[in-house]
Amino acid sequence: MPLVLQPAADGKKDVKSLLETLDRNKEWFDEMITKNSAVLLRGFDVENAVEFNDIVETLGWDDIRYVGPAPRTHIHKRIWTANEGPLSEFIYYHHEMVLIKEFPKKVILFCEVPPPEGGETPFVPSFRVTERMTEEFPEFVEELDKKGLRYTFTALSNDNTGSMRGRGWQDAFATSDPAEAERRAKALGMDVEWLANGGVKTILGPRCLTRVFEERKGRRMWFNTMVGMHGKELSSATMADGKEIPADVVKRCEEIIEEESIQFKWQKGDVLFLDNYATLHGRRPSLPPRKVLVATCK
Repeated sequence: MPLVLQPAADGKKDVKSLLETLDRNKEWFDEMITKNSAVLLRGFDVENAVEFNDIVETLGWDDIRYVGPAPRTHIHKRIWTANEGPLSEFIYYHHEMVLIKEFPKKVILFCEVPPPEGGETPFVPSFRVTERMTEEFPEFVEELDKKGLRYTFTALSNDNTGSMRGRGWQDAFATSDPAEAERRAKALGMDVEWLANGGVKTILGPRCLTRVFEERKGRRMWFNTMVGMHGKELSSATMADGKEIPADVVKRCEEIIEEESIQFKWQKGDVLFLDNYATLHGRRPSLPPRKVLVATCK
């Protein structure tokens, strides 16, 4: 992983030729993403957000708007910046929008400016985490699969790009009206508590521990954010009944995820397609500059 697709030695590298090839091979390309969980287009002359958007639109997948805590900026049509939180911080492994009722099938990333050092986008075959956690903690996995997980997350009153989870609720819910924000939160499967400081605490649950998706060999994906939200400043993860998750289990799960991770290093012009059903992904700390753009698709 990933499957790497490059121009033939004597082939064309221009974006127009790439778009024509993708248009002729849409079904095959889609199958390759499902089969391999990650596909990389490398060596093509993709320069900017406009050309990246052309690639996304050529493949014909429906757009899905991002909902979550990461501060992002809209760039062009379906293209946004990836998490704009401080490059010095590690963004923990996750399935995109895993806690929301509707989440993307594909996460597509484009590297406009590769970092001089660090800044990898590591990703993890999710089923491997389930397999290893089941081997080491069979009773825990069985119990949590039955009960589910309960999460809380506190959104700030306004955006704070000094935090990788600093998206304010007005931006997150695309409204400055608290009543409308609450309505939209409930439509996404969240309960809310308004805080005295103007922020909002969202409560989600029960949510699954693992999931099985069609066309993925019946594999159980580690489809949760237990480690990423457990015991953090703005978030929590417990069993759905409120019972605490043992700290040693969370720690071991964190180790397993790291052990199974693939450290993907960016090159300029790379376009990386991730099967969001099958892979967790994150971001390593980086020296600036680093500019990676993202699109999310159904």
